[in-house]
Parts: sequence; C-alpha cells; structure tokens
Amino acid sequence: MLIKDFKIGEEITGFYLVKSKNVKTSSANKPYIDFTLQDISGEVNAKLWDVKGDVESIYNPGEVVKIHGSVTQWQQSVQLKLIKIRAITPEDEIDYNQFVPTAPIAAKAMIDEIFTFVSEIKSSEIKLLVKSLIDDYYDQLMYYPAAKSNHHAIKSGLLYHILRMLRSGKALGSIYKNINLDLVYAGVILHDIEKINEMDATEVGVVEGYTKEGQLLGHIIMGIKRVDKKSEALGIDPEISLLVQHMILSHHYEAEFGSPKKPLIPEAELLHYLDMIDARMYDMNKALKDTEEEQFTDPIFVLDRRKLYKSKYGASEDY
Repeated sequence: MLIKDFKIGEEITGFYLVKSKNVKTSSANKPYIDFTLQDISGEVNAKLWDVKGDVESIYNPGEVVKIHGSVTQWQQSVQLKLIKIRAITPEDEIDYNQFVPTAPIAAKAMIDEIFTFVSEIKSSEIKLLVKSLIDDYYDQLMYYPAAKSNHHAIKSGLLYHILRMLRSGKALGSIYKNINLDLVYAGVILHDIEKINEMDATEVGVVEGYTKEGQLLGHIIMGIKRVDKKSEALGIDPEISLLVQHMILSHHYEAEFGSPKKPLIPEAELLHYLDMIDARMYDMNKALKDTEEEQFTDPIFVLDRRKLYKSKYGASEDY
C-alpha cells in the first residue's frame, strides 16, 4: 500500500525505504528507533519501540525494509507503530524505483540539455570553468538530489533544479538586456554544485546525512572555495572568478539563510530569484498534487506555514 493511502486505525504490511533513522531513549529509559520511511507517494514517521541488540547497525538510511505496523495519529500527522520489521532478501526482488521519487526527465537528457546551455556561453573562460566543474561531478550529478527533505529532494533533483533555472534564466535574459547571460548560466549551474560534497547521498538518490565539511561550512562556502581553487588551476581571470563566487555567496540573499552578502550585481539578483521561483513552484506543486480540488492543504512549513488552495482551474506536473 502506498503511504499516501494510509488510513488511521488500519494495519499495513509492505516494503518501504528507510529515509532517516534516529536512535532515541523513551521515558522508560529504553531505546527505540525513530524512522522516516518513504515510497514514491510520500513519507511517514514510524516508531520501533523496545529495540534490542545493536540498534546502530540495523535498518539504516538507504535500505529497504519489510514492515508490519498499525497506522496511528500524532499531533494531526499520520504515524506508524511498527510491530514487525526485517531486512529484505534477494527473493523479495526489490525495485528501487518504487521507493524513491525521481525527476520526471531522464538524467542523461537533462545533462545533455545543460551542456547545450554551456555551449551558448560566449566567454571562453567562463565556459571552461563551468565545463570543468560539471566534468568533475558528472557521475554524481546523474543521481544527486538537491536537498535532504525540501525542494527537489528526489533522485536527479539537482540536475532538474539546475535545468529549470537555466530555462527560466534564458527567458528572462531575453527581456532584461542589462544581464550577462554567461554569468547567469554559470551562477545557475554552480550555485548548488557543492551540495554533492555537503550531503552524503546513495546512488538511489537518498541523502543519508551531511558530511563534516557540510555541517561546518555548508555548500555556499564550499562552492566559493571550489570555484576559487578551480579558477586558479585553470588560469581564469580573477575578476570572473570573483563575480561567480559573489553569485554563489549571495544567492540565499539573507545572512540567516547562509548569505553574508546580498547581491551586488544584476546577475546575482536574478540568480536569487530564479532559485526562489523554482524552489517555491516545486514545493507548491508537491503540496497540491495530491490535494482534492477546492480544498486546502495542511500548513506547509517551508512556505511559512501557508495553507495552499487547490483550484479546479489549477494545473500540476509530476514534481
């Protein structure tokens, strides 16, 4: 049964992917495991009480498990109380595509289209910098999500996010003639590139956690360092390197979100809004696609706890 179809009070048996796992201690001072389980329809919190044995080594993120449990409710959210759980066996013949949401465009098609944008970059130095960094991360880009739990937290989600921003950037670049599209394309492609080293993700597109450098620095600072080092190695004009670094640094706009500087060039300002538009449209679509027409969603945390309305005149896409 798909997670989105769970009903309070029923018991379910099925296979689900462990998205996250935390070992905790109950009020009775006994260990229990707090899981987030997922399939292609969504995710659900699940509790395994009174755990015995080596709790740290069992049922880790990225693994598929077979569970039997009862569907309960906690603070207006669906939750699972696990009765039985086991690791999968070869006889289960698991298809990971049933558990991990994937970008609606094939990864190879997306990266090929991204390279067409790279080919349109007129500056040979900007093109060299961008292409070199894509080449460095080519294999990981094919499956990496753009986040652990927020926008584009799907297999190949980072590519999907980049591609949609490039398409939007090209359209807006045809309107605003004060924009250097070479810089816009570079900023779009590179603004989140260090998420590949910020997060630990499996090849099925599940983020297991954050790396030490990711926790201590974050992808923005890591991205600046990466561009600086690559530019020096390639002999890129320091002005180009500085501008691209500024775009990465300022794309979150506010210091509380990780950007100590606001955009000081038009291309950086546009990059911020391209990023925001794509993230917001993705999160809204995700929240509305399984909502009944003329109904409101639950409060959406990443959208300032707004309750979105699904109009009968609205449209939706896969993700």
